[in-house]
Amino acid sequence: MQRDPVTPAAASSTTGLAEFEALRPRLFGIAYRMLGGVGAAEDVVQDAWLRWQGTDREAVRNPAAFLTTVTTRLAVNAATSARAARETYVGPWLPEPVDTAADPTLGAERAEAVDLAVLVLLEKLGPTERAAYVLREAFDYPHRQVAEVLDTSEDNARQLVSRARRHLASARSAPVSPADRRRLVEAFLRAARDGDLTALEQLLAEDVTARSDGGGRVHAARRVLHGVARVSTFLDNVRRKYWHTATYRLVEANGGPALLVTDLDGTPQALVTLHASTRGVEQLFFVVNPDKLRQFGSTGPAD
Repeated sequence: MQRDPVTPAAASSTTGLAEFEALRPRLFGIAYRMLGGVGAAEDVVQDAWLRWQGTDREAVRNPAAFLTTVTTRLAVNAATSARAARETYVGPWLPEPVDTAADPTLGAERAEAVDLAVLVLLEKLGPTERAAYVLREAFDYPHRQVAEVLDTSEDNARQLVSRARRHLASARSAPVSPADRRRLVEAFLRAARDGDLTALEQLLAEDVTARSDGGGRVHAARRVLHGVARVSTFLDNVRRKYWHTATYRLVEANGGPALLVTDLDGTPQALVTLHASTRGVEQLFFVVNPDKLRQFGSTGPAD
């Protein structure tokens, strides 16, 4: 049977799609780390695709470098707009958690900068500084390539990355090992499920903080809570008022274990993640905004 001839334009389009799809996980990973939201990251990747479609691809020697540059610069612009919009956000803002069960690093060579605690700290950086850190620490780009993507000098790229590292190092303690973190999350799950306030308090560092993101959609604490007494009281109140009929399970979120709290019908009520050091749990993050829990709507058997 005779096949229809493939025109050069059609062949180029097919090749361009294949190249883009091969790079999509990396592009999404960059955009997500820059913006902290799935929908926003997908929008950036879609814009990058439109730019790619309108480009003379025969003139592009390195598609990966081209698409990384386009995506990063789009994300830098989007991050600038997002920062202004968050000034009117109701209560503390937290990144949208992502299910990383299939890809713990979310398209990167390193898992760094996908952890929720790190993303929260990266929000305090300027968009360009954040981009430099993401490219270097998550994707292992050399400083020379970081400079090319951000249209700056290599020396300045090094300074951007260095400043970002210092900021993160000064703002948090060294995390515990993944195994110890999992044990802490499992202990937190048991204590929350059983309503064991004493056990919960024993997990917390003296200067623990708790942030809740309801986005104005559901009831949530609108200020960051500080100290064992306030955080444990908050946990007890939440459990008695809102989670008394809930089920609890461990899930994989942002490259590590997290506690998913669901209604009896499986609808997510909250996703709880933590940052812990050798002193105990230093930070608790409660994502209760239903718009940010859609990836966890389908759940398995309860613990």
